[in-house]
Amino acid sequence: MAMAQDRKIPAPTPNLETQAFWDAAAQGKLVVKSCTACKELHHYPRALCPHCFSDKTEWKQMSGKGKIYSYTVMRRAPVPYAIAYVTLDEGVTMLTNIVDCDLDKLTIGQAVSVVFKPTDGGPPMPMFKPA
Repeated sequence: MAMAQDRKIPAPTPNLETQAFWDAAAQGKLVVKSCTACKELHHYPRALCPHCFSDKTEWKQMSGKGKIYSYTVMRRAPVPYAIAYVTLDEGVTMLTNIVDCDLDKLTIGQAVSVVFKPTDGGPPMPMFKPA
């Protein structure tokens, strides 16, 4: 049986809107966009706030702590893995993977913390593990 550490993570393709996100990940920091007009956080990174459409956004560093909002375990893949929505303590929700754990013991509401996993030739990918 293939193990999680055998799973190759494809390298992301940064663009102008996401480059700062990947640069921060390379430094071990999790950042998301914050709108200075309506004060809402948002992820996936984009230039315009999806809440009020303002272009007044900036990057904010997050604590990297959160809770599993929802998840599923993909067992038909060559290497089983968990994909999840994690709601950060700061309130924004991210689509991510849950790693470094027994996939059968994951639960909704479980506390998690960010880890940065190497990709196949690109910046590290923020993922989460049980806290």
